[in-house]
Amino acid sequence: MGERTLRGARLGGQSFEDERGIEFAARQQVGYKCPQGHEFEITMSVEAEVPAVWECPRCGSEGLSTSGITPEAKVEKPARTHWDMLLERRSVKELEDILSERLELLRSGEIGPAHLHRQRKSKSKKSA
Repeated sequence: MGERTLRGARLGGQSFEDERGIEFAARQQVGYKCPQGHEFEITMSVEAEVPAVWECPRCGSEGLSTSGITPEAKVEKPARTHWDMLLERRSVKELEDILSERLELLRSGEIGPAHLHRQRKSKSKKSA
């Protein structure tokens, strides 16, 4: 058998290719510093857009670029509440009308849980 036989190769990511004749892409080292004081460098392509923040490999917090790149401020929308979405569909006057109508039905016993609307025996029927 030849010298370059793959017999007995173990599982995993071991490559049998040589690095001869391979031209690597141009790289740059980008420095970051996290709020905990950890300084670290990330290797990136020269053509890559360098991000302003990168997760610290030690503590997981966001490290800021030491080259002076600042993160862009994001415009945040206020959270829409249930009330906001309700007001998109109906006016306050309409909601008040619906509420009074439903309360009337609830008090009359037409809607709602059955245990709240049991027929009460009147005192006149007991004495008879």
